Amino acid sequence: MLRVLILSTLFPDASRPNFGIFVERQTRSLVERGDVEVRIVAPRGLPPGPLARLPRYAALAALPEREDWHGLTVHRPRFVNLPGTGGRFHARAMVAALTPLLAEIRKDFAFDVISAEFFFPDGPAAVALGRRFGVPVSIKARGSDIHDWGRRPATSAQVIAAGQAANGVLAVSEAMRQDMITMGIPGDKIETITTGVDLTRFAPRDRAAAKAALGVAGPLIVSLGALIPLKGHDIVIDAVATLPGVQLWIAGEGGDRKRLEAQIARLGLGDRVKLLGSVPPDRVAAALAAADAMALASEREGLANAWLEALASGTPVVIPDVGGARQVVTAPAAGRIVARTPAAFAAALGEIISDAPAAAAARAVAEPFTWAANSASLQGFLSRLVRP
Repeated sequence: MLRVLILSTLFPDASRPNFGIFVERQTRSLVERGDVEVRIVAPRGLPPGPLARLPRYAALAALPEREDWHGLTVHRPRFVNLPGTGGRFHARAMVAALTPLLAEIRKDFAFDVISAEFFFPDGPAAVALGRRFGVPVSIKARGSDIHDWGRRPATSAQVIAAGQAANGVLAVSEAMRQDMITMGIPGDKIETITTGVDLTRFAPRDRAAAKAALGVAGPLIVSLGALIPLKGHDIVIDAVATLPGVQLWIAGEGGDRKRLEAQIARLGLGDRVKLLGSVPPDRVAAALAAADAMALASEREGLANAWLEALASGTPVVIPDVGGARQVVTAPAAGRIVARTPAAFAAALGEIISDAPAAAAARAVAEPFTWAANSASLQGFLSRLVRP
């Protein structure tokens, strides 16, 4: 029996049910293998004292310290997040908060390995905790966790040192693995394990009927991603502005909402572009099945779950050449890899709308990316760290 302690600041909770939902799905798939046990530690970074009662932190502060999250045991300890410090003290604060908790957990769950599911601050903290408890450590790089935190002056040295010290490191795409090697993380300890997709939830439907069920007439583009500049929603909005009669639905929430709302109003697109906010997975699946294409103009990605969810739904993608894009868009039916400009996105979307690939052909591209394959590779990787 392999006992895995999952350490992840990226994990769903009652206030953010879609936050890190892919980490939850990966964990469930690992448990479903039958010879793996897990405990999940999902730390919450909160400012000290009365600052934690500010509205922006209230929902996070109100979460229980421990709960049964849909059948999974999840611990949600607090660690001190000092505003204005650029994250430089996050990992140290996390270690201080988690050391007594992990000592308590080990009394009835003698974990064999710590699997950090986000590179910062989880990775540096996991390395320190692994040394303290005498267990190997794996750190997974997903995207901005390595590309952003790994380049910030306050945290880059911690990120690279953690990658060098970890027993094993995971990347979600080959492109990300190469980026990590360039940063100074030894390539011989990095393994690429791509994400999975729920092929039951995300599946083709009759597109006309799916559109009718959503009250949509005419071409529909869907975009999935947090409302942050990194995701490039403004580029897709500008592209759709040049495509008469095309609607755009953007599912996600974040700090860029007001700027995007102003852009939509300025372009007179209020009747064609909708910001849906945070959307449950079943509604995302319905929208993707109705869409003619999924467009996401990210500046950086690892290998986005949104790409695979769209393809599994029979819907082609239009994306820039970032991260694992070339591992996913491997055939014309999968969509287009384009320059990160409104004109390039508009041209590709126009082509797909006028000459749509068969849904079955698009789905075939996603079918190898199963959660079963993901968890089998992950179990093997973690087992090798425990028993080299």
